[in-house]
Amino acid sequence: MPDALDRIFQRRAVKIFEPVEISDEFREQILNAARHAPSSFNTQPYKFYWVQSPANRSVVARLCLGQKPAVTASALVVAVADIGSFSATSLRQLEWMRSNGFSQERIRTYARDARIGRILFLPGPFGTFAAIKRALFQLLHLRMVIGIPPLSRQDLFKWATKNTSLACQNLMIATEALGMNTCPMEGIDRGRLSQYLGLSNRYHEIVMVIAIGKKSPACHVPPQWRRPLDTTVTVL
Repeated sequence: MPDALDRIFQRRAVKIFEPVEISDEFREQILNAARHAPSSFNTQPYKFYWVQSPANRSVVARLCLGQKPAVTASALVVAVADIGSFSATSLRQLEWMRSNGFSQERIRTYARDARIGRILFLPGPFGTFAAIKRALFQLLHLRMVIGIPPLSRQDLFKWATKNTSLACQNLMIATEALGMNTCPMEGIDRGRLSQYLGLSNRYHEIVMVIAIGKKSPACHVPPQWRRPLDTTVTVL
């Protein structure tokens, strides 16, 4: 079996970790893997908070409801959907394109598409723009096949959460490939953790916390069951 597939199939949510030190190089490798996940329009609408110091880990573990993976992990990663980063991200990509020899035409095309994207994704004050855009897209949909972009702030968070989850999966597979283990957690006091990290309710939403470490010998991982392919897949 190819090594990448092997890592995917052997990845499990580890409930107890043994104390190990995580190097800066390891941290950079798995976070680099995370940011190379597929991202809609390359917007990368997420932030990662790497929690490694004992004092901060203790606080975050408590806000993860004291779950064993959080308490025993060597590091915790708080994955945050960020819908306020569109403009900054597109500006940085434009800078990168200019410094990497892209043609002026390609740069102008990207700048135009990024501007249109910001308009499409902007809900406006009290959702006014979202209501107008929803009506417009519904009219267009009567005449043609058309995709409807995220319109409300809730839609935007749902969209950003999908992108963030793809990045989280990359991070977990990379961690497995480098010989360590993970446990994604959703049992979180999101309000208090958001406040602790200084997040804005307007732009940020915690998607999950990922515990990272080395599986403890005391951690027994039972055989894994998954639904058979014929119950999950329809071939057309």
